[in-house]
Amino acid sequence: MQENDKMPDFTLPRDGGEMVSLSDYAGKKLVMFLYPKDDTPDCTLESIEFTAKQPLFEAVGAAVVGLSKDSVKSHDKFCAKHDLKVPLLSDEDSDLVEKLGSWVEKNMYGKTYMGIDRSTFLIDGDGVVRKIWRKVKVDGHVDEVLAAVKAL
Repeated sequence: MQENDKMPDFTLPRDGGEMVSLSDYAGKKLVMFLYPKDDTPDCTLESIEFTAKQPLFEAVGAAVVGLSKDSVKSHDKFCAKHDLKVPLLSDEDSDLVEKLGSWVEKNMYGKTYMGIDRSTFLIDGDGVVRKIWRKVKVDGHVDEVLAAVKAL
């Protein structure tokens, strides 16, 4: 997946059990942040920051969703524990994560494994990916994404 590519269509379950599709956001800007795992330090901080600034995104016509391989049940616990308000989509089969190029080989303490590359996608109202952030560092990221949404 590269900037100016069409976002792959998807229908995935979210926290609370409802289904969410790309078509639900037609005509609206969409920010999708991919994160490795519920209730881990950086993932929690990122999710809390997107929740806190959700009204600012909405004010400029953008919706925000998170995406990981965690189950809906895990998302429900994560949302309840941290009072998260952004929808968290579950891609347990990694279909969308792989299409987005965010299922990558990682290395920690000399051990290699497959995991989600923390990344964020800004999608316009026509379903075109306008900006991609890869290997995201959480500090300051939400503000950077909000500035890009405003500029779109």
